[in-house]
Amino acid sequence: MLGEYRITGRRAAEIAAGIEAAVGSGELAPGQLLPPMRELAVELGVNPNTVAAAYRTLRERGVIETAGRRGSRVRPKPATTAREYVREEVPAGVRDLANGNPDPALLPPLAPAFAAAAEQGDRTPVLYGDDPMDPELARIARAELDRDGVPDGPLVVTSGSLDAIERVLAAHLKPGDTVAVEDPGWGSVLDLVPALGLRIAPVGVDDEGPLADDVRRALGAGARALIVTDRAQNPTGAAVSATRARALRSVLREHPDTLLIEDDHGHAIVDVPLHPLAGTTRHWAFTRSAAKAYGPDLRLAVLTGDDVTVDRVRGRQRLGPGWVSLIVQRAVVRLWSDGSVDPKAVAAAYGSRRDRLIGALADRGIAATGRTGMNVWIPVPDETGAVSRLLHAGWAVAPGARFRMNTSPGMRITVSTLTETETLALADAIASAVRPSPGRSGV
Repeated sequence: MLGEYRITGRRAAEIAAGIEAAVGSGELAPGQLLPPMRELAVELGVNPNTVAAAYRTLRERGVIETAGRRGSRVRPKPATTAREYVREEVPAGVRDLANGNPDPALLPPLAPAFAAAAEQGDRTPVLYGDDPMDPELARIARAELDRDGVPDGPLVVTSGSLDAIERVLAAHLKPGDTVAVEDPGWGSVLDLVPALGLRIAPVGVDDEGPLADDVRRALGAGARALIVTDRAQNPTGAAVSATRARALRSVLREHPDTLLIEDDHGHAIVDVPLHPLAGTTRHWAFTRSAAKAYGPDLRLAVLTGDDVTVDRVRGRQRLGPGWVSLIVQRAVVRLWSDGSVDPKAVAAAYGSRRDRLIGALADRGIAATGRTGMNVWIPVPDETGAVSRLLHAGWAVAPGARFRMNTSPGMRITVSTLTETETLALADAIASAVRPSPGRSGV
């Protein structure tokens, strides 16, 4: 059953740690069937309850899954196998369009903002017990949320959107619960959900956001939460339209106990209006990160939601990091209030780069999507072969396996730094990679 690997240990923690280490090292492969609990207990000479406790720990950590009489097996995408490792190495001299980063030239200088924040901190040092959120950040964030139609709710600052999503999921769900997630979708979320011991129900995405029928099926089948990217969805560039928002709200009204999490991934870098779903269900959360517009290293997001959700997030945060640095918060306030980023100009820059590539690909008979943000998604029949051929031609792109579950193969291209002169050469290379000449095989 396990090949040459032998499970060892006398205590539940030892058994669980050994199996998880074997999964991480590759000795136990995804999908590998584990011994029945009673059989393993006899082999190890321990009480069956000890093995049951070990398996329960592994399920809660997202390492294995149990399907009744069919037994327990290593998850197809275990938590110890991050999708970030599903990538091509980028050799020297190869153009990197796989990294998903914003254009550094469109990010504001940080030194003046941090200098001002540090001076304020020198005058009035932040001490234990102080308000964990800068009042000016709260004021500006709330005003923008009001303008965009996000319902009123308390605010909390987290260390980025992924931190916010993790805290909200942990505040409401228990291991074994199911979360409806976009497919293709943000690879970090697809890693995070099973790492929390939760199950994924994939829902399809088009240019207008998650498909309402897929969401209805997932929630009808028992999914307790739904994660939606409102704008600049990674990897497809989708943005929830007014029509799609109405359809999704209708579905959510049928399932009012759903935990709704929205990530406005394109805040301050897109030029399409926000159509929030927040407030449709009893428990909801809406997060905005400073990463794409102001810089990934700021590690700051503003989260709002219903009273219960935000209170639980605050309470758990107090038991861990306590708060997000007030110096960082005040620097973001300075960047925000000084107009250091022109969202219309940034959106136009990314938009022109997306449109040029999508248009050039269309001229070559290749369909691609990218309504908002800095990425373009290209469905391809042979994902591995296309990515490898592009790398050989001098272009590194992200394989779709990092972002998808049930959806068809594809690849993501980050256009944030793609120049006009590079576009036609890249389009030619993609056309050659996607439609190789007769007799040529993928590598």
